Amino acid sequence: MDKTFKDEFTRKWNRFFPGAELPIGFYYTNEQDKKMMAQPPKAHRCIIGDLARVRKGTARSFDVHTIGCEGGRRYLGFAEQQPPDFEYFLSYGIPGKLEGERYKKSPELVREFMKQQPLFKAPAKYIVFKRWDVMEERDEPLVIIFFAPPDVLSGLFTLANYDEREPDNVIAPFGAGCGTIVHHPCRELTSDRPRAVMGMFDVSARPFVPSNVLSFAVPWPKFVRMADNMEESFLITKSWGKVKKRIKT
Repeated sequence: MDKTFKDEFTRKWNRFFPGAELPIGFYYTNEQDKKMMAQPPKAHRCIIGDLARVRKGTARSFDVHTIGCEGGRRYLGFAEQQPPDFEYFLSYGIPGKLEGERYKKSPELVREFMKQQPLFKAPAKYIVFKRWDVMEERDEPLVIIFFAPPDVLSGLFTLANYDEREPDNVIAPFGAGCGTIVHHPCRELTSDRPRAVMGMFDVSARPFVPSNVLSFAVPWPKFVRMADNMEESFLITKSWGKVKKRIKT
């Protein structure tokens, strides 16, 4: 990442979103850094919980062996197959055998839903997550992820729409928490008009983030434009100034 761009965004972020949490980003690599590697899970472990340390400044790297959830492995691109009876797991379960999450009304509906979820394959062996200020010049993030409360989300949402003519420049697809910060934004990277993805509505992931926080994941090309637009956008107006005071406090 270009150091000048990194420093400029940090300056703008502190100016327009004072006190707000810095975003994190991720990239894929075939180079292992043992100092960043997460430990293999001893039991089920949600990747969103793992990212809590990344949000505090500790870089973390994962591979297929260190992600503690089958869904996480799939949505980060390290597994292609769904677990057995997944359509029942996501719906009403199998009495005496499998408890269902009841996120979909029926197994049939899950099957139809999954047909619209193309597989995403990780382009390298490891995925690395870093907070913005920890990123180095050699790092090339694919997506920038904000974990933010409503006032900050309001600014990000409006900025994502600032230079677009279409009304759907931010999407909120149904899916796992990890899917909304990795799988869906990576799919947007292949579009001529990559959109931001609002997420963390996943009930199973909610316990791993504060009660007033959602995610806002931005494909890198769109993030660059958003950053470049900050100082000419609504962020310099009195209207945003009123919101900014609440963010600072």
